Amino acid sequence: MSRIKPFAVSALAVALVSSVSAAPAQISVSIGAAPYCPYGYFDYSPYPCAPYGYYGPDWFTGGVFIGAGPWYHGHGGFYGHVDNRYDPRHGYAGPMPERNEQAFNHFHGNEAHDPQGHIGNAGHEPTNEHSAGFQGGGHPGGGGSHGGGGHH
Repeated sequence: MSRIKPFAVSALAVALVSSVSAAPAQISVSIGAAPYCPYGYFDYSPYPCAPYGYYGPDWFTGGVFIGAGPWYHGHGGFYGHVDNRYDPRHGYAGPMPERNEQAFNHFHGNEAHDPQGHIGNAGHEPTNEHSAGFQGGGHPGGGGSHGGGGHH
């Protein structure tokens, strides 16, 4: 009986090991949707939004960013101009848009200055600020010879 016990244990071990099915390993990597950033996103993880001015016009087709990193959808061999002074890895510490933020179409002021550069109070919030633009007469701010463009 003592001779049969080691064989029984070995047979049981072989039976258990051979009953485990060997399935091929599957690896799946999902990168998800590209981040939506109004001026594109950097080409390195975690793909933060790039500020206005980082990417040159060749990175946009019809106003749409052609992507970077794993979401690049331009032609092969593409090299586009960037201004790396706007890259945090090169010391940029200025404002950065958040993901899903809309491109600005109004002024994003954070300080008020007088014509000599002294900080003061503009008397209104920067969200109320807008540019008069070119409005008739070919002169900034609209028609007269006074130079226009003033804030009303």
